[in-house]
Amino acid sequence: MKSRKNILFAFAILGLFLLLMFTLFGENGFVDLNRLKAERDTIIKKNTELIQENLSLSREIERLKNDPEYVENVARKELGVIGKGEVVITVK
Repeated sequence: MKSRKNILFAFAILGLFLLLMFTLFGENGFVDLNRLKAERDTIIKKNTELIQENLSLSREIERLKNDPEYVENVARKELGVIGKGEVVITVK
């Protein structure tokens, strides 16, 4: 009788252990949940950065469309364009 109780107790402990292992490491377990939360946080951060970059680029597009002085400055800096009557002096 006592031996049978010990066997049942051992099976109960084994069952609880297996349930705990499945809960922690099984599909959709706590480990997987933590990994997914970290991945979600990374994606949210990247999305926020992209939103900021889009806003900045939208502002620059508007300036390029509507501000001739800004277009001139960009052309001078990025393309090396010079105005009428200007002379380029290069120092070596």
